[in-house]
Amino acid sequence: MRSLLGRNFDPAMFEGPEIRAHVLEGMISQRLLTQLAVRSNLTVTDDQLREIIASIPSFQANGRFSPEIYQETLRREGYAPPTFEASLRRDLMLQQLSSAVTDSGIVSQAAARQAAQLQAERREVSEYLVPAAQFHSQVKVTPEQVGAFYESNRGRFRVPEQARVEYLVLNSDALQAREKPSADDVKAWFDSHLDQFQVKEQRQASHILIAVKQGATAAERAKATEKAEQILARLRKSPAGFADLAKKESDDPGSAPKGGDVGYFSRGMMVKAFDDAVFRLKLNETSGLVESDFGHHIIRLTGIKPGKTRSLEEAQPDIELELKKQRAGKKFAESAEAFSNLVYEQTDSLKPAAEKFGLAIQKSDWITRESAQAPALQNAKLLAAIFGDDAVKNRRNTEAIETSPGNIVSAHVVEHKPAAIRSLEEVRGDIVKELTRNEALALARKQALALIEKLRKGGDAAVRFGVARTISREDPKGVKPQGLAAAFRADRSKLPSYEGVEQPDGYMILRVSRVVDPTLDEAKHKNIQVELARAEGSREFQAFVASLRASEDVQIYKDALLKK
Repeated sequence: MRSLLGRNFDPAMFEGPEIRAHVLEGMISQRLLTQLAVRSNLTVTDDQLREIIASIPSFQANGRFSPEIYQETLRREGYAPPTFEASLRRDLMLQQLSSAVTDSGIVSQAAARQAAQLQAERREVSEYLVPAAQFHSQVKVTPEQVGAFYESNRGRFRVPEQARVEYLVLNSDALQAREKPSADDVKAWFDSHLDQFQVKEQRQASHILIAVKQGATAAERAKATEKAEQILARLRKSPAGFADLAKKESDDPGSAPKGGDVGYFSRGMMVKAFDDAVFRLKLNETSGLVESDFGHHIIRLTGIKPGKTRSLEEAQPDIELELKKQRAGKKFAESAEAFSNLVYEQTDSLKPAAEKFGLAIQKSDWITRESAQAPALQNAKLLAAIFGDDAVKNRRNTEAIETSPGNIVSAHVVEHKPAAIRSLEEVRGDIVKELTRNEALALARKQALALIEKLRKGGDAAVRFGVARTISREDPKGVKPQGLAAAFRADRSKLPSYEGVEQPDGYMILRVSRVVDPTLDEAKHKNIQVELARAEGSREFQAFVASLRASEDVQIYKDALLKK
């Protein structure tokens, strides 16, 4: 977990036994699935891994993979590239394993059709509310009821421990904003890092993919090859039809709608076979069959952007930003240590640190151990320190705590309130209101149920329903979930049909006067079948993990789990 969260890791996040147990269960499942994936010889090739990494937006600049950004992002998050790549490779293996199970979910056409009918069925519904407010005057709350409610619900009136603090934030971004690299500094950096300003040649290509699944039989491979050769032959006769053929025949869902276009990329960003073929082609030339782990490709080179070196003027903004980051990072590291020492040594006030580092002392509103409005204070470790004995009883500064990358905070408690239960007199009015509301709701419910019974028997209940609305599960027209469930629970065999549902302000009677069966759209039916199959596959995967767990001897040392 520390490696996953990097510098954001906070041990306080996992102090609760329930959270620890939940995390442990996830780790056990992941370990069992990883072992099974290895035994099953599931692999992720280097080319596949490279392609996935290159497609991650946070590793890109202007839509293209940047090795420099990749390295910097990992460094900032506390990863080494081998560790990140091993973790990603494992995750991709587990995706293969889970897909093998979840993709096997099957739902019959009859079940899907029934679900589609239920989802699209429409009902004409009108509503009548028996308001609780009309019964308020009938409710008399006694002092004995108030006292009994207070005693049985004392926990509801507990006010948590609170504090108000002063705090300082040492921020690397603020240090960075103060940096002003000179023109000479920028020129020196440019001259010593020319290789970083080389823009590689980029090529644009379109392709038609005839996919071959992993583990395909010889017959399936031969069939795919034959299809690819037929498409290639058609292109030889009519090269201008490449885009149309890609739209009709390509198995790549990402590029097929765009006529096979995969955009511009530099060498090394695609799988090796594809990469090599593209960089051998001449402009507007079409390749023969190119085989990769995905199947057969037919590739056309459609554009070339020659490599070049960016000028100093072009690179200047990036260089200035890099120099600012480097200098601010160095100053932050130096300042962080001095800041930490000073708030510790001058522990009775934040003023010395504020003056030395030119920081403003900020003040909070009331905060608790669980929450604070100020973003700088929203850190479990810092809140624990604020409510520690040293800060509360001795009024000492908290230690300087890194609450997020580039932010260090120290706080000083200026006012403290211990946890307490509000007195009966403080909450008497609230209790009277709640008891009155509850009793009024009960009376509204009683009257509404009597009206529903009369309406079902065909009697005249003198009820004026509102304007009818035709609703469906897909389009409830503003009817709330509980009301929607009641409307579709109503008996459709005898109309009008009546149901009731409790609301915050009373009891709602719903009248269903008409039911309209849908004319099923085949595309919608197919979509619902896919959704149901996906849900069924997910259930099957959970059952698969449970059976895998049951087949292994897993021991949990509960005493160790409870230790802090």
